[in-house]
Amino acid sequence: MEGIFVPIGFFLALFAILYVYWTTRTKERLALIDKGADASIFKGGESKYALLKWGIFMIALAVGVITGYALSGVIDEVAAFFTMILFCGGLGLIVAYLVTSALLKKE
Repeated sequence: MEGIFVPIGFFLALFAILYVYWTTRTKERLALIDKGADASIFKGGESKYALLKWGIFMIALAVGVITGYALSGVIDEVAAFFTMILFCGGLGLIVAYLVTSALLKKE
């Protein structure tokens, strides 16, 4: 019986967060409409290189998992996976930034 409280609490918290997010967003947009302002500022379009960024990031995470597995024989397994996933993920984001900025300069 006690094991059911964690999933119920998780989904209640998730519902509460989404409810507050959507009601706040609606109130902001209605306030802009009342003042006569344009609500197009909320249409923050993704850049055309968003998929490239996510692809590089996911590949870097996979490299981090593989590197963590390779290091798990040398150091603690949890520390190896945790540090390598974070390190390679951050490195992947830096590489994605450099690649997308170079592509944007080319245009």
